[in-house]
Parts: sequence; structure tokens; C-alpha cells
Amino acid sequence: MVAAIVGSLVAFVIALLIGGLAIYVSARVIADVDDYGHAVVTAFLGAVAWALTAWIPLIGPLIALVAWIGVINWRYRGGWGTAALIGLVAWLSALVILFALNTILGLGIGAFGVPGA
Repeated sequence: MVAAIVGSLVAFVIALLIGGLAIYVSARVIADVDDYGHAVVTAFLGAVAWALTAWIPLIGPLIALVAWIGVINWRYRGGWGTAALIGLVAWLSALVILFALNTILGLGIGAFGVPGA
């Protein structure tokens, strides 16, 4: 039981760090912000916003996407367009990072805080 809890906690932390890395890369390129800790917190808050809204029938995923971009908009300067661009590049970055980790190392992990990755 304890091993399962520890394993789940380690998987969560790794996925959060990967999601944070994707947002960090994106924010570095798009908004010229060089703060990995800020990106990890953004990934966590974005995942919470997604979880609180994605369950709504029919339009939940759309509301969740707007909420996730809203968190990015709140955490980074530049407005909604910049936030959407940060989100898009973060998603692409997460896909590349996960492809490399899962193909080369065979880890089978995801990215917490980046929807669809």
C-alpha cells in the first residue's frame, strides 16, 4: 500500500516537472521569461483549472481550454493572444519531450499541466 502511494506520488511529480518544462520552454521562447519554478506552478494551476471545468457536459473541454489559457494569461504578461501561443507551444513541446522520453527510455509517462499531452 505504501509503495503504491509512493509510486503514484513519484509519477505525479515527474509528470508535473515535465509539464512545467514544456511551459518553461514555451514561455522562454514566446514571452522571454526564464523561470522554471514559475512554469511548474503554472502547470499545476492550469491542471487544477482544467480538472474543475472539463467535466461539464458538451462544452466542458472548450471551457477547460479557455480556463487553462486563462491561467497562462494570469501568470504571464502579454495578453490572451500571447497566452494562447504559449499554450500551443507548450503543448507541442510536451509532445516532443514525451516522445523522446517514452521512445528512447520507454517510460510511458505523461505531462501534468499540459492538456492532451
